Amino acid sequence: MPAKRRSTRSATKASQKAPADLLRFLDPDFLAERVGGKSVLLGVTGGIAAYKACTIASRLAQAGAKVTVAMTESSTHFVTPLTFQALSGRPVYTSSWDHIESSDPQHISLASSLDIAVVAPCTMDTMARLANGQTSDVLSLILSAIDRKKTPVLLAPSMNDVMWAQESTQRNLKTLQDDGYETIGPGDGWMACRSVGPGRMSEPEAIVAAMCELVG
Repeated sequence: MPAKRRSTRSATKASQKAPADLLRFLDPDFLAERVGGKSVLLGVTGGIAAYKACTIASRLAQAGAKVTVAMTESSTHFVTPLTFQALSGRPVYTSSWDHIESSDPQHISLASSLDIAVVAPCTMDTMARLANGQTSDVLSLILSAIDRKKTPVLLAPSMNDVMWAQESTQRNLKTLQDDGYETIGPGDGWMACRSVGPGRMSEPEAIVAAMCELVG
């Protein structure tokens, strides 16, 4: 059953933990007590940080969580669906038109069965789509069918520092938080574009820690 919805708007506590405390959230034995048996949607969008989502999928699956991965088309250029299928042990959603659940072509049953959903990385484009209610890819379609009053949806933004600073991004961030989405990060640091600043996706252990807080 979906987790009881918590009242927090932004998952900030996890980012305040010391690094040593966060690392235990990548220990499958430690995680098993917190997410074992939970149904998790891991959304992956088209940014270089998509490779970090592999760690999230692997550790959650090892801990006994039921991990379903949904990928935007652009994310498949960074990490293949086969990689996530191998790590999660489950089919991967890559298209709204591929009906993995033949009796549920709109993916409503998947959305209603989740305990939590996390999008990591969440790009500038995906933030804009969600903030404006667009369902033009399989991930945004599934997310649109989640009742966020009952099931938390955690976004881990990831983008260039200039993109993060854009007024449109900050407007979309506020809209998403006001609409009930949880957020974590981004952090400051070196990025693949060779710039240093805010926009770097939170590390997998911080994201998983935030997930554990949200599912209680």
